[in-house]
Amino acid sequence: MDQVVVESFTLDHTKVKAPFVRSCGRTITPKGDVILKFDLRFTQPNLGIMPTGAVHALEHLLAGFIREELDGVVDLSPMGCRTGFYLVKIGEATVDEVKKALISALQKVLRAVEVPAANAVQCGNYRDLSLEQAQKYARQVLNAL
Repeated sequence: MDQVVVESFTLDHTKVKAPFVRSCGRTITPKGDVILKFDLRFTQPNLGIMPTGAVHALEHLLAGFIREELDGVVDLSPMGCRTGFYLVKIGEATVDEVKKALISALQKVLRAVEVPAANAVQCGNYRDLSLEQAQKYARQVLNAL
């Protein structure tokens, strides 16, 4: 049986310098559609781990804001290690285009006055959201990108 290769496990997390935007996957569907995956790294792996309230609030905020900036977004998901997010989109985009979209989306995070869908009906853990922490990490990423 062939061993499955998980792209993120091939990245040497001790050698990267966060924050960064990195292309980390490209799939062509049987019908010819391009699906791209990007690593949106906010904090330094194994050193700067975001608290869950920050990650969760950023997930809610960026879910809409990144779609306002970039066409074809399928999903924006937090990394389990809490150092960033994966962005999956349909159609071509460069790292620079995604980085520009992320910067615009993070600027909107700084102007936000509430976290969207912060209620029991729309979220499975709505009590664990922190706009203040989300804005702290958005500011850190914006200052470093």
